[in-house]
This record gives sequence, structure tokens and C-alpha cells, in this order.
Amino acid sequence: MVITGLKKARPNKNEPELWEQIEKTTFIIFLPSGCIHMPTFITFLLNHEQENRITEAIEDVGFEAKLIDEEVMEKNILLCRLHIKGMACKYCTSTVEFVLQTSPGVQRASVALATEEAEIRYDRRIVSATQLIQAVEETGFEAILVTTGEDRSRIDLKMDGVLDKRSLMMLESSVQALPGVENVKFDTELNKVTILYKPDQTGPRDLIEVIKSATSGLVNASIYLEADGRDQHRYREIKRYRQSFLWSLIFTIPIFLTSMVFMYIPWLKAGLEKKVFNMMSTGELLRWILSTPVQFVIGRKFYAGAYKAMCRGSPNMDVLIALGTNTAYFYSVYSVLRAATSDNYMSTDFFETSSMLISFILLGKYLEILAKGKTSEAIAKLMDLAPETATLLMYDHEGNVVGENEIDSRLIQKNDVIKVVPGGKVASDGFVIWGQSHVNESMITGESRPVAKRKGDTVIGGTVNENGVLHVRATFVGSESALAQIVRLVESAQMAKAPVQKFADQISRVFVPLVILFSLLTWLAWFAAGRLHSYPNSWIPPSMDSFQLALQFGISVMVIACPCALGLATPTAVMVATGVGASRGVLIKGGHALESAQKVDCIVFDKTGTLTIGKPVVVDTRLLKNMVLREFYDYAAAAEINSEHPLAKAIVEHAKKLHLEENHIWPEARDFISVTGHGVMAEVSDKSVIVGNKSFMLSSYIDIPLEASEILIEEEEKARTGVIVAMDREVVGIISVSDPIKPNAHEVISYLKSMNVESIMVTGDNWGTANAIGKEVGIEKIIAEAKPEQKAEMVKELQLSGRTVAMVGDGINDSPALVSADVGLAIGAGTDVAIEAADIVLMKSNLEDVITAIDLSRKTFFRIRMNYVWALGYNVIGIPIAAGVLFPSTGFRLPPWVAGAAMAASSVSVVCWSLLLRYYKSPKIVGS
Repeated sequence: MVITGLKKARPNKNEPELWEQIEKTTFIIFLPSGCIHMPTFITFLLNHEQENRITEAIEDVGFEAKLIDEEVMEKNILLCRLHIKGMACKYCTSTVEFVLQTSPGVQRASVALATEEAEIRYDRRIVSATQLIQAVEETGFEAILVTTGEDRSRIDLKMDGVLDKRSLMMLESSVQALPGVENVKFDTELNKVTILYKPDQTGPRDLIEVIKSATSGLVNASIYLEADGRDQHRYREIKRYRQSFLWSLIFTIPIFLTSMVFMYIPWLKAGLEKKVFNMMSTGELLRWILSTPVQFVIGRKFYAGAYKAMCRGSPNMDVLIALGTNTAYFYSVYSVLRAATSDNYMSTDFFETSSMLISFILLGKYLEILAKGKTSEAIAKLMDLAPETATLLMYDHEGNVVGENEIDSRLIQKNDVIKVVPGGKVASDGFVIWGQSHVNESMITGESRPVAKRKGDTVIGGTVNENGVLHVRATFVGSESALAQIVRLVESAQMAKAPVQKFADQISRVFVPLVILFSLLTWLAWFAAGRLHSYPNSWIPPSMDSFQLALQFGISVMVIACPCALGLATPTAVMVATGVGASRGVLIKGGHALESAQKVDCIVFDKTGTLTIGKPVVVDTRLLKNMVLREFYDYAAAAEINSEHPLAKAIVEHAKKLHLEENHIWPEARDFISVTGHGVMAEVSDKSVIVGNKSFMLSSYIDIPLEASEILIEEEEKARTGVIVAMDREVVGIISVSDPIKPNAHEVISYLKSMNVESIMVTGDNWGTANAIGKEVGIEKIIAEAKPEQKAEMVKELQLSGRTVAMVGDGINDSPALVSADVGLAIGAGTDVAIEAADIVLMKSNLEDVITAIDLSRKTFFRIRMNYVWALGYNVIGIPIAAGVLFPSTGFRLPPWVAGAAMAASSVSVVCWSLLLRYYKSPKIVGS
């Protein structure tokens, strides 16, 4: 429902009667805050009669209201990703995030310093991706569009050939005319064209062919090898910082030697102290000349960053560095110039301070970027699962294969037929149209045994074909593939913030201004102390006066207090943890899920498909008449082959195992009748066959002997289902079908207990089966015959008692409980609804991964806490020392260049400490 005319999307003194009537009419489950002149969207749980009453209630108080299609609204909500260049610290990310969050139409915005990306959930009817980019750039940062979130694919093509203005116009119009092409953008400097298109209407090969045809073959197009702008930017940034650092060393090393080493070598000292102009020495002039390019050429990045930061009123790390190095440099220039114009003034320069500061900071940034690049290696490994090339089959008009062509796998289009040879990787999601083989899907699903594939079976891109040749028709390509969706999920998880990060956000908002103020107060305090002779002159180095000493303290404070490490403490650990989890088949949807998982002290398990396999299998057969077992199953399978019931499929699968041939032909079944929930009956060969439960037999007037009744009771006590088989109206046998418990289920429950995590089973199954399963796996607290809403209520009751609850489930009926729980864990083989509702997806469907998820989250937050100790420890200890707290008692002072090295080391140490999570190993469970 949309309401227009409201000043705010929440009660105020002008509109109380509206909200009173709404609250009396229905229950509001979601109410996003709106803004002036914008429509307000409200979601209700209503039936048709309630919808009319709500509409009337709103109109009665003078506003307009109309119902909107929820699906239409959902289609207009997109997830946009931007790569943001120029962010230096947490203060920068807070500024960008605030600007995006307050933009009209933006529902949620998250900015990560570690990935230098922003993820924005927005309504495209109100704001566009272009407007979001403009909003970011108005804050002084550069934004590059990664994806708008719209249902379309993107490809970058390199054009080889001579292109003039006329050719470009002709190319653009030709490509734009293709069905499904959304946008065409040319980059003449790189000879690159970026095309956004709908994959179900066109594809990369069609685009390449159009470019070639439109230019009569004068221009050829191919995949642009450096299409990933984010990687491109990171490599350029690494190269730029490395070059800048090396160039700074060329100038800084001589400065360091002339100021701190050569002064202790008599003959060199004499040469450096030789006067050039009045009291200005050779050494001072040399240091001035060498430090100038470091300050203004190599260090220009800090000037640009500081200028932009001050323009947007949000001082950051660049401001602190620029202030510190400029203070040291320009005071040195003043001192040297004064010496050059005086006969008796002894100058003291800090040229080594400014140049060494810049060098150490560049080294720190270089090491930091190198380390940050490793935090996202998991995504790169996932993307590497896809093969580089694919064999495309050519068909004639009659459907016969007439040839094959090896192409780049990124050129595969929907409905292409791809040939997969033994040992090769499946190049695209699709289904088999010819051939049979076994495919290793462990890298995607975690299934250790190869899965048999034949005509009609689906395959996943990136999996390995073990034996046999397969012809696969591509169904999901590019961004639609399963692999691409997993990568997207991990990327989104790395963007999502943990609640603990709010601590760093709050500090960063006021940190830089406070540091500047504290640096000024430090300088004033020491300068005043020197003027008032509050400390002995013997404490002052011979080459300094009180002003110079105070200046050095102020610069040291300003430099050492940069908050870079604080901003990296949480996101780097979350990035590594989500990547490590993904590589082990545990997809964690961001920092919030991680933080909640490490607090879990109670887990609610569903039974079917979670504690059990979820697929019934035959475990026993009891014959009541003398007959061959294979013949017995031939009759039963012939009757059940036409049924879709899971128990029927289990019987047919078991019957197949009794025959050597792979495609056994069952006897013909005539007059087939299926009674839902009871059983089937049919005429098979010369016998009348009935297969079903006890009530079905009784309703069919078939007597059940005492022996059969006793067997059924025994099977029920063992949590098995007894299926009765009758032939010619006489019971001939009972088939025991069971949903087997997952391997190591008992060990997992036992290990969770050792982690102080209580396990509870909630199932919709009967009490007898539930108790039998619970006893076998070691769960004492059991709730059976529970409806979906009762599962959610159980979770809420546990939460109200002060527990942090995780829910593990796989079905649609588990979704309410998965949403209600503090952490929802969905079994990867479960339904899409359950996976969407969960916070963590266990791709391998192994119960051991529940332990992995909790253990990984606990170890991650140990790292995060230690990161804060590192980050804050440097500042808590370093700032007082830099301010001179030890100077009165020991005469020790921290030179600014050492403070700069400490600041750089803090960021590097935080990132490296997070990177140690890459070596995480899951707990070893007894029996696994």
C-alpha cells in the first residue's frame, strides 16, 4: 500500500488519528521512514476485507491510499554496487555511507573500506544508479559502477581496427538495435566497448558478430581481458604505491644519511656543516632540495585527499598526514631561510621528518593493499572453478552435429550445446541432452561421490566430468549461473557490517578533529612549559629550542593517531571469514550473521532433511509367503513405478538394485489406481497387486495376519514406515522404509554439547518417530507434531528466556523459524525459500558444518577483538608517548618519522592478524 500526503512515515502530533485507526485495523510488520514529498510505503498482513477497511481509514483523515502489487514493488528494488576510489580511513566510509543513506529512494547503504565498495539497496522508480554515483562524487570521491542490480548481463569487448567518429556512431546504432541490448558505452582510449544486455534475448557472440558485420570486417571484437575494473584498480594502486615508495627512498635515504649518520663521521660532518649563505649550511640546503620533490610530487596524493576532505567538511587521515608533514617542512624552510639571512641564527630543520614520514606511510599503504588483496582470494578461487574455454557444437537444420568449435567460456549463450569430455569441466549450467557419465560436484555441493548423469539431468558449471562424454544445453549463463550467484552472495556478505563495527564508526566520527585539537594543545603545553622554564634546559637537545621541541611533539601526536587500523579491524576479519567459510561450503551472509553465530547457546533442529537424509530408502524386507525376493520386488515396483510418492520411489530404486542390467523393464501395470496418502493398486501380469499402509489394506477388505501386525508395531518403534504388499488379496510381505539419520549426527550433537550449546529437535512428525530419532542422535528435548508457526513460536519463547537461538532447517515449513531465530542455518539441498530466509547456508548439507559455522564465527570475533586491541593499543600507548609523557622523567621523545612508522605498522598488523584466519581448520569430530 502507498500513502501520499504524509509529512513523516511515523506518528506525529498532526496525524495521530490516522495511526490510531491503522493500528486498530491491522498489524504493521514493517514501516520504513519516509521523507518530505515522498510517498510512504507500508506493508501489512491483510485479507481483502481488511484492505478495504485500511484504505477507508486513511482516506477518512484526508490522505490518499492505494494498494500496489507487492511483486511490482519488489521488482523495482535493486541492489547496486559501486567501486569507490580515494577512501583513506573509516571517516571517509562514514561520510559516503551517510550521503548514500540519506538519498531519496535508498533503503540501505553499506560502505566497506577493506573492499573499497558500496552496496546500495534502492528503488529505481525514485533514484537511478547514475544519481547515486553523482551523490558519491559530490563528496569528493570517485565512483565506478560495478552493477546496477538489474536483470541484465555486462560484457567488455576489445575492438581491434581503425575507428573514427563515423564508425563509432554506426557501431553504436547497430549494437543498440539488437534485441535485449540495454546500454552501449565506448572507451576510445582503451578501444573498449561495454555492453549491458539481457541474456535470454542476445549473447556475446551475437554482439561480436554484429560489430564485425557493421564494419565490413574492418573491426574485430574479442573479450576484454582486463574487464574486471576492481582488480584493475587494485593492481594499478599496488603499482602506484610501490613506485611512489621506491622514488621516495631515492630522495629520503640521502636525507636520512646526511641528518643522522654522516654527522657522526668527522670529515663528512665538516663538509655538511660548511656554510653556503651566512649561517645556512651545505647539509641543510641539500636536505631542502631532496625533500621538496618528496613533499610536493611524491606526496601530492595526501594533498589532494586532504583538500577534498576539507571541502566536504570531513577531515580524514590525509588531513593529519598533510598537516604533520607540512608543519615539519615549512618550519624547516623558515628556519633555513632565516639562517641564510642571518649572521648568528643557528637553524634546526625537520626535512628528514617530512620525507621519512611520507616514505613510511607509502610503505604501510603498499603493504596494506597487498594484504587486503589476499582477503578476497576466496572469491578469486571460486571464479577460477569455471573453465577458460568450452567446446561449442554446431548443428545442421536436421539436428545433426556437423562440427565443433573451441570458444572462450565467457562467450557461451543461452541454449548453446557444449561438449564436455572426460576430465573436463562443465562450462555452463544446463541439462544433458546426450551421453551419460559421472560428475564430481564436490566443489559446489560438497557431495564427495560423483553423481551419475544421463539425458535430462541437470549439471552445474565448474563441476568436473569424471568419465564419458556429455552434450549439455546451456540454460543459465553469465550472472545467472549457480557459481556467479555464490560469488555474489559472498561479495554481499563481505559488504555487510557486523554490529560490533558501530563501535569503530562512533569513534571515527570525532577522532580526527580531536586528534588535531590534542596535537595543538600538546604543542602549546610544551611551548608554554619551555617559556616558563618548567623543565631543565638540559632536557632540550642542543640543536633545539623549546618551540622546536614542542613542534616535534605536536607532529608526532598528529601522525601516530591516524585511525586507519580502527577502520580495518572488523571488515578485514569479516572478509576473510566469509571467504574461508565459502571455500568450506558454509555461506555466511555478512558480519551480522557472524556476530550472532558466535553467541549461540541453543540450536533448534528440524528432523526431516536436517537430522535425517530427507530421502526414504528401503532398509528391510519381511516376506510372509515363499517366493523369490526379486520376483516380489518386480511386482511391487511395477505397481509403484507410476506413483510420485517418496516411499514409492524408494521401493522402485531398491528393486533396481536386484537387477544387473541398468535399464530394467518392469512388467506392464494395468488399471492403475493411486489413493493419495494411502497406496496404489494395479493389475501386474497375472496378479492383482496392492501396495500401501494398514488402513488402505483394511479399506480394500484385505485381512492383515497377526504376524504382519506385530512387524508393523516393531517398525514403528524403530522410527520406520511399514509398507504392506498384497497379491491376489493376500498379504505376502512388508517393506520397511526409513529416512536414515545423517552420518555423524550423534557426534555433532555431542560436540555441540561440549561447546555449551544445547540441541532441541522440533518436527512435524509423530511422537513415536520423533522420540526414536531423538534418542538415536542424543537430543533430549523434543517437540513433535509442530506446525510451521509453532516452530517459530518455540524459537521466540527460547529468545524471551534469554537464549541466543540458531535454527537449522531445510523446508518451506522451516522458513518462519529461520527468520525468527537469531541465526538461521539452511541446509543447502533444501528449498530456495529456506535458503533465502537463512543467515547461513550449509552448501554441503552436512551437519558438521553447523559446528564449522559456530566455531568459525567464534574464532573470527576473537580476531576482531584482538584487532581492536592492536588498533586502540597503538593509540592508547602511542599517543601519550608521542605527546612526551616520558620526556620529563627519562628525556625520551618519539621522533615524528618513528610515529609514522608505528602508524603504518598498526594498519599492516591488523590486516595480517585477520589474514591468519585463512589457515582456519574445522574442528575434528570423533567418528568423522
